[in-house]
Amino acid sequence: AGEGSRTPVVLIPGIFETWRFLRPLAQHIHASGHPVHVVTALEDNRMSVPEAAALVQRHLDEQDLTDVVIVAHSKGGLIAKYLMGMPDSGPRIRTTVAVATPFGGSSLARFIPISSVRALMPSSPGLVRLALNRAVNAQIISVWGWFDPHVPAGSRLEGARNIELDVGGHFR
Repeated sequence: AGEGSRTPVVLIPGIFETWRFLRPLAQHIHASGHPVHVVTALEDNRMSVPEAAALVQRHLDEQDLTDVVIVAHSKGGLIAKYLMGMPDSGPRIRTTVAVATPFGGSSLARFIPISSVRALMPSSPGLVRLALNRAVNAQIISVWGWFDPHVPAGSRLEGARNIELDVGGHFR
């Protein structure tokens, strides 16, 4: 799906998701003329945000992608924001559309005894550092539903374009 004449789009899935979770969205974006890129090396996205960002960065470099739009779900939006703040990848990215992203973490992460989920706690050092980088927020469009059982505090991001939809759920 890397073919197309419009702006290149890179998809970044959330935790425990492969790129295939975003396949319906990828097909829609590709049908609109955008080359769609997936980073299969992310596998089910259990690694840390910096590790995942390095894999996406490598894909951007290998494919020589510029003026990219990232479309990301959940943790994928954190990876996208991290990339946007990196000196090598940031200039390559035009904007990010982040769907149901826990920019402020998830209060429920403390109940899951898996390190990749615990890293999404609001007080985790990685999330605190990411929150302090507000320089890229204006390039982010954050989209979420009125109710999200995985991100109860919502996905509002200060300085971003914030869009709350009239749907409930984390995966809708």
